[in-house]
Amino acid sequence: MSNNASQDSNAIARGGRDGAGSGTVATPKPAARLNAGEILASVGEALYRWDIDSDLLVWSANVRDVLSVRDISAISSGRAYAQLLEADNMQARFDAVMRSEQRDEGAGVGYRIEYGIRPDAAAETNLWIEDSGRWFAGPDGKPVRAHGTVRVINERHERECRLTYLACYDGLSGEFNRHHLTEILDKTLDEAVRFRSSCGFLLVAIDDLARINESYGFDIADQVIGAVGKRIHALMRSKDTLGRYSGNKFGIVLRDCTPDDMAIAAERLLVGVRDEMVSTSAGPVAATVTIGGVTAPRHARSATEVFARAQETLDTAKGKRHGSFLAYRPNIEREAQRRENVRATDEIVAALNERRILLAYEAVASIADRRPAFYECLMRVRRNDGSLLGANDVVPVAERLGLVRLLDHRVLELVVEELVAAPSLQASVNVSPASTTDPDWWAGLGTLLRAHSRVAQRLIVEITESAAIHDVDETRGFVARVKDLGCRIAIDDFGAGYTSFRNLRKLGVDIVKIDGAFVQNMLRSEDDRAFVRTLIDLGKRLKLLTVAEWVQDERAAGMLQEWGCDYLQGALVGLATIERPWRQGAARTSLRGA
Repeated sequence: MSNNASQDSNAIARGGRDGAGSGTVATPKPAARLNAGEILASVGEALYRWDIDSDLLVWSANVRDVLSVRDISAISSGRAYAQLLEADNMQARFDAVMRSEQRDEGAGVGYRIEYGIRPDAAAETNLWIEDSGRWFAGPDGKPVRAHGTVRVINERHERECRLTYLACYDGLSGEFNRHHLTEILDKTLDEAVRFRSSCGFLLVAIDDLARINESYGFDIADQVIGAVGKRIHALMRSKDTLGRYSGNKFGIVLRDCTPDDMAIAAERLLVGVRDEMVSTSAGPVAATVTIGGVTAPRHARSATEVFARAQETLDTAKGKRHGSFLAYRPNIEREAQRRENVRATDEIVAALNERRILLAYEAVASIADRRPAFYECLMRVRRNDGSLLGANDVVPVAERLGLVRLLDHRVLELVVEELVAAPSLQASVNVSPASTTDPDWWAGLGTLLRAHSRVAQRLIVEITESAAIHDVDETRGFVARVKDLGCRIAIDDFGAGYTSFRNLRKLGVDIVKIDGAFVQNMLRSEDDRAFVRTLIDLGKRLKLLTVAEWVQDERAAGMLQEWGCDYLQGALVGLATIERPWRQGAARTSLRGA
């Protein structure tokens, strides 16, 4: 019974009985055996066993193909195999086994090494070998035998060498790359400080590389970069170091260098590059360089400072004349301005984070009844001491520091909040030129208007005339996008930028705000009166609403009303205040044509 059950289970394990009801069980087929030699040959590896006492080295039969060895007897001992090794190998199998610091605890000690061999003295190139194995110790703990595999890794070794090269060198010029140049500069600075000496750094820029790219092609420009790098290298002292700093710039670290030495070296480079055409595959190309230099540690005590001041000096030299040299000189006013920039950046960012950005509201009144039609929302920053900074104190600094878009976004949020809270309010908000092309500002505007659908028709976006005429086609696109969202567009400070009739018509704006610099002098200047009257007439012909800014008194207002101006803004109808005047019912007049 148990035998039959055993047979049945074996049959099931093999997938069933052979024959129909015969009761006999099929004989199992022997498992296929792996051919280790065949597998090793297919993957390009050869086996070896090394008896250390006798120095006998036994190889698998495929070693001839793997190592390109004609006679296997030539590598039948460890000593004979060692004769194939290249002299510059860092480590060989003998070192890995006989000089190992590890101990065999019974399972052997593994090793993996790479080295080069030349199997044939007539061969032009050597083979790079990866040797992986394990050695075993005798009773005295010393190695007595080893076995392992070898395989050729030429392609991998070439890739690794290339990566190692690129870690230190620039692939185009063959000089040190910026990372390695920085390391050398750091060491040179340390030595200069330790030994109380002086060093220098030259930042050398190839002039008009963009022109060379456009005139001859990028491949020719690359040839110019490489050729100029070689020419600079040939003109340097042997103890100095050259590296490629960036696209068209090389950096030179000058050891034991005084300011006079640096000037002499720079002049030698200027002449050496300028006086001889650069040979390229497209023919000779003229090239010059401009150089900025820094003496350290006198004028810079870190690589970061050296690079920054060299770049600054190079930019100044380019601004004066291409093909010239300029050495860094401390500038007290410039350093003070930078400290002020840092302080201003911190203050602006803190004001944003701490919600200290406020709105001030300045009425824009109908000229017919002097009642507010809408309010221009102006930015104010509340300082830590409670005082307020106006937009004119903050915006120019924010524009210079690249922070104005953050302020614009916050002001837009505040204006929309006010429009939502006061359904009868109409308001305008100023937008800096940087924000008109900022995707984040556009995304913020779209999100706010979609969330509050009735706000757009009461919101006016103001852009300055100088920004509008900078790129008329781009501004026209901005105007179209804003109007598609349902808002209106006003040009602020109109008249300051001398926008032509054609451009004004092309922009498609709704409101023109005449620059107050002309309005405030109308009573004293016949030229300003003529200019303002012409602008009002131009607006009427284009069916645009006109706003006169900086209106101080009734006499000027009467003159503007006589000429057909639509709205007034200035001291006559109220200065900016952080109070909300419309809460007393002041904003009841609607914009004509709105």
